Amino acid sequence: MAAAFDSAKDIRVIREPTVYLLGRQTVDDAELDRFLKDHGVAWETDTEVAGEHLTEVAGRVCYMSFAKPRPGGNEAYLKHILEVGHGSVLEHAVWNLLFTGVSRSLTHELIRHRAGWGYSQLSQRYVDESVAEYVVPDEIAADSESYRIWLEAIAQSHRAYMLLAERLQERLHTEPDRTLRRKLARQAARSVLPNATETKIFVTANARALRHFIELRGSRHAEVEIRKLAVKVLQLMQQEAPHIFHDYQLLPLPDGTYEAATEYRKV
Repeated sequence: MAAAFDSAKDIRVIREPTVYLLGRQTVDDAELDRFLKDHGVAWETDTEVAGEHLTEVAGRVCYMSFAKPRPGGNEAYLKHILEVGHGSVLEHAVWNLLFTGVSRSLTHELIRHRAGWGYSQLSQRYVDESVAEYVVPDEIAADSESYRIWLEAIAQSHRAYMLLAERLQERLHTEPDRTLRRKLARQAARSVLPNATETKIFVTANARALRHFIELRGSRHAEVEIRKLAVKVLQLMQQEAPHIFHDYQLLPLPDGTYEAATEYRKV
């Protein structure tokens, strides 16, 4: 769908979020072995995923059950954790993720998830939005006239941002610090940017917090954009830590998207 606006060449329209897994935990095997030796037990796990390993260690510490391992290894142990709802031990498994191609509307909802999350988001005060990206809702993209109206509004906001940023920097010419001038201009000009403006946000979250996010935002009742993100997070985590996230199923919805469902809710 092409835009008939001068500034359209500087606008990129995004339909899908992207999730990057940037960091995961490691286990200090020597220290774990020292702990086990100090307490007169020998134990080892069969998972190579540090988050799954540490979750099992945390659970076994609660009952000092290292000498009596449950048959079935780490997978069976963590399945039992989900069954009995012993969710606190899942808080010890942590990952670092980067979300891009998401709108400011989405991050307004995302940051309501507080417990077990940490956030670092792109700053519009320091980052130039002259060549900007915008996330279009599926409902708008599916209808050509709605899309035309949306793109016209986006183009107007985008043009206003560029004009304001340029004008304000000129008006602030008495400020000798060039970097400060740009920051002051951008922080004022960003007020005209819409919620559809694309942003990037680095998150750190534990397994329990991620499960809570997936259940709430992966629901058919969630907004479509954040549901897409929740599904992508789930798909990634099912590859990364299948013993913690194996219980979720993706169910197709009439709009062509999916919802996440599990029998072990609110663990």
